[in-house]
Amino acid sequence: MSAATAPDAALLIHGLGGTQYDLGSMHKRLKNAGLVTYSLTLPGHGTKPEDLASVAAEDWIEAVVAKYREVRDQHPTLHLMGMCMGSLLAALLAQRERHAKGNLIMLAPPVYIDGWATPWYRFLRPVLYAVPGLPRRMKIEEEDPFGIKNEQLRAIVKAKFQRGENFHYQWVPLECIRQVDRLRAMVMKAASRIHCPTLVVHAREDELTSLRSAHFMVEAIGGGRARMVILEDSYHMICVDNDREIVAKNVLEFLGASLPGAGSALANEPRMNADELTEAVNAVLAKLGAGELTTLRELAIPDLTWVQPGANGISGAHVGKAFGSFASKFGALGNARFTAFGTPVFNRGVVLVPAQLVASNDSAHLESPGALLLAFYAGKLLEARWFADQIELEDAFFGKPPAPDSTAVALDTAFVAATVDAKTLTRPPENATLLELYALYKQADAGDVAGDRPSVLDVVGRSKYDAWAKRKGVSREEAMQMYVELVRKLKAQEVIA
Repeated sequence: MSAATAPDAALLIHGLGGTQYDLGSMHKRLKNAGLVTYSLTLPGHGTKPEDLASVAAEDWIEAVVAKYREVRDQHPTLHLMGMCMGSLLAALLAQRERHAKGNLIMLAPPVYIDGWATPWYRFLRPVLYAVPGLPRRMKIEEEDPFGIKNEQLRAIVKAKFQRGENFHYQWVPLECIRQVDRLRAMVMKAASRIHCPTLVVHAREDELTSLRSAHFMVEAIGGGRARMVILEDSYHMICVDNDREIVAKNVLEFLGASLPGAGSALANEPRMNADELTEAVNAVLAKLGAGELTTLRELAIPDLTWVQPGANGISGAHVGKAFGSFASKFGALGNARFTAFGTPVFNRGVVLVPAQLVASNDSAHLESPGALLLAFYAGKLLEARWFADQIELEDAFFGKPPAPDSTAVALDTAFVAATVDAKTLTRPPENATLLELYALYKQADAGDVAGDRPSVLDVVGRSKYDAWAKRKGVSREEAMQMYVELVRKLKAQEVIA
């Protein structure tokens, strides 16, 4: 595929103390919208905090410039996005490379370190920098509220820090803060020379950096090229806090990437030629014809939506993770599959295919004619809708949806509570227990394991796959109950200890 026909892309840059996985939610959102995402782990990150003591701001800049030049010419459009310190690096990258083939998105840029939780003695940093040896030895701890206003999420993060999980540095050397201060100064000088469209997203209550930072960037770049979104219910970590949906919505709109779905702008502009669209349709129909709905997500976006009509046991709109449960139910319905495909009718990214849903059990046989509506974008299936000609046939075969009962509701509530408790354990369980928790959660959430077993080189992925596979056949309710009981046992052990 040439650069001209390749999908648009985005380069995401993480913040201080994090890794390339910090912006995972934004990766997923952008991939749903058909963009290719790139990221990198900055020098000194992803190992141990001490490694930051010898890293200079220039090392971070060189790393992002190298990654940018590596991927720049592979796509017609490349957007730049950074969080916290990563937003400073994204801004410098845009200025130094004269970026003009995409937009710039700055999430909570710390141009000024003047948020409500920063100590009064922050102005003394230059004095401390001048003390020989001190910047490398002095530790700056990550403290409550950890950049998060959401109390439940903050409790989870606090527990992770207490357990010593290596998902984010718990402290950084003062020398590292000095390098961030140097980055801030560079951005202040360079901001007026950024010429690409820019979006600045900032929380009014950011405890690290006030709205002064956002106002500075918009004014320096210019109101004609830059605009600002102010969040009202978050602290610094805006990608995971209470306003995360608002952040995602504004980012996607700024990039011209509407949320995907049949009938949306994405479905109408598929960015696929006729041959590519035909190939994608045939691949989907092959899986539907074999009744392999559990593997359909291999051809789709992460938040694939399947809409099944009627008022029966499999009816409803099944989105993202919920699609996994639906696919498992569908696969258990006596060789249920789609067949008798007619000639597809194309309307840009939307395809209408006549078909028939067939299934059998010990007492009945179903042959339900209708049509499938499939929406594609950039080679991926966005949404599938089944329209049955006689929906009463399917309602009779699949039966009425189970009425919610107090027991099921109680189990759902207990399961949700247990998933939170599992993340707030102060003592890390043994690896075998962690694998058991993972397997039970996945079995309850998505049903039987699907996809290929990871290679022997992927030790972690292979272990998770094998643990999940051992629970094959366990019902959702049984897996939920087992998960709840295991978490309760682990919490009880903490109390005893």
